[in-house]
Amino acid sequence: MAFEPPQRLVRALGESAPDGDDWLERLPETVREAVALRELTVERVQVPGGRSSLVVLVRHADGTPAVLKLAPLRFRPEAERAALTRWDGLGAVQLVEGPLSEGVLLLERLHPDVSVRSLPEAKALLEAAGTLRRLWVEPPAEHVFETVAERTGRQAEVMRARADAAVAPLVDAALAAREELLAAPPEHRLLHGTFRQSKVLAGERMPWLAVGPDPVVGECAFDLARLVRDRVEDLIASPSGAATTRRRVKRLAESLEVDQERLRGWTLFRAVESGVRALRVGRPRDAELLLEFAGWV
Repeated sequence: MAFEPPQRLVRALGESAPDGDDWLERLPETVREAVALRELTVERVQVPGGRSSLVVLVRHADGTPAVLKLAPLRFRPEAERAALTRWDGLGAVQLVEGPLSEGVLLLERLHPDVSVRSLPEAKALLEAAGTLRRLWVEPPAEHVFETVAERTGRQAEVMRARADAAVAPLVDAALAAREELLAAPPEHRLLHGTFRQSKVLAGERMPWLAVGPDPVVGECAFDLARLVRDRVEDLIASPSGAATTRRRVKRLAESLEVDQERLRGWTLFRAVESGVRALRVGRPRDAELLLEFAGWV
């Protein structure tokens, strides 16, 4: 199969790839092997696609549509496989059984070009929140997932070491919020980890299903925090953006029975972490939006 990986994926991997990483160079052969192993027919590569994986629309020998997803191991595709197995199609895309290869997932086909983000904002938040609630289940007794404390601990170390002096007050506030939140987490659930409106696609067996988890185990407010800042560019452009953000925190916390202050704290931490990371990899416009949003929280 001859193809060029989507430029969005190439740029994103260029920001994070360790020295000597050759995943992109090996990708065409990896796709060919995965397709041959499962006797699949390739339709097309999904474009623009994601920032951490290649998504290929395929069909089984009997014509049934499916999706082949390939990701570098540093993006934890095996943790995604384990989470999808645990959810077993409830609220999330279904993992298709079959011969397995490390870093390669075969998934049911949803409607890749129709996400909940296509709905009006209020409706999109409602549908996204309802989908997220279904994913908050007890993790398996012996699980492979990172905890919120572990993941945010790695992030906190980078924030301390590399944050620009201009954003130091926000970084200090975010780190203080993290310490307080981790002191007494209220529950221990399997979380999507990177949930937002664009990660909820239209399906056949259910109207909306989540895709692309980076699963983590911890409290629900951590998961919900990423949804709070969805459409951040629209919030920043609005003269009532700050007030809208505060109302969104309140509404989402109440609708999903999450403590409002804990949601606010995790929203602050996750926005600042993302903003600092955007600065570090040379995306100043994204950083500006995220850090202005964090200042409102």
